[in-house]
Amino acid sequence: MLGIPAGASAQSVPPGAPETPAIDPNRAYLFAHMTKERYGVLYYSVSLDGLHWTRINRGDPVSSDYHGHASIAQGPDGRYYLVGNNSDEDPLIRFWVSEDLVRWTPFGTYRPDLANIPGHANALQRIGAPKLFFDKPSGAFLLSWHTPSVPGAKEDPERYWASQRTLYVTGKDLARLPARPKRLFAWDMATIDTVVQPNPAGGYCAVIKDERYPSYNWTTGKTVRISCAATLLGPYPEPGPPLSPNFREAPTLVRAPVSNDWLLYYEQYAGTSYGLSRAPRLEGPWYQVSGNSGVSEWNRYSMPAGARHGSMIEISRTQYDAIVAAFPGEVK
Repeated sequence: MLGIPAGASAQSVPPGAPETPAIDPNRAYLFAHMTKERYGVLYYSVSLDGLHWTRINRGDPVSSDYHGHASIAQGPDGRYYLVGNNSDEDPLIRFWVSEDLVRWTPFGTYRPDLANIPGHANALQRIGAPKLFFDKPSGAFLLSWHTPSVPGAKEDPERYWASQRTLYVTGKDLARLPARPKRLFAWDMATIDTVVQPNPAGGYCAVIKDERYPSYNWTTGKTVRISCAATLLGPYPEPGPPLSPNFREAPTLVRAPVSNDWLLYYEQYAGTSYGLSRAPRLEGPWYQVSGNSGVSEWNRYSMPAGARHGSMIEISRTQYDAIVAAFPGEVK
């Protein structure tokens, strides 16, 4: 089998040739996610190369009380914080905390005031998919989610989704966040599932789902896109071209071992499959990687069947070993 020497780029392998993914002995990855069978319940999958993922704990959940679209951030105290909610109708955003990514305990709740949001009049009491990010330069957490302003209707269900906007608050203490959120993006586009990533080239990049319905007017509808800005809160320009096909959502990012390429995963909903796009820089160029094809020699990555929305983070090999020991049993 033709492999990639340590430190070499994928371009040194002829296109389509078999590849041996690089592994860094000090790095591993955790994917905290839900499943198609149990929406909102917390499961774990792990990987050593960022490409091939295995569900652990014999396919059972790893928490008895968490519910939500798992999003994990490591705080300034070294502890990990997990955010979720019971449903979109839940007025509370809920936090859990862990020292070791094994045992999660409730940390607290936050209730945003959704009345009179500038630029988002008549916001409904709905909180979709809260996301948590800790910004080291400012020492503050960024908490974001999406909220609509128009109720759905049987004859026009998409008007509800077309009214979604990404809202946020920031604060150095999750127990004392400001009550009134703001809109993160100034442009008039429906967005959900926003995640923010520091850009090694400088500034920050927001990875979003364009929530408009695909049409000849909006060919980018229901795709994953990216927008980069100089500061955490922008202003962010309108996002660039799609990084995914249509009808993809829940993006999550990690960096590959050795090459440090960006690996952007996104779900083909509802629970059909996971796609992957890859780039050397957040600005691109991006391409879509072959996987879950049903033909093993074509696949360059693999995901457990039925995996849904979640958050991938890089962990140490020591943390990986401890997690696998705490939740033994593999489900491919």
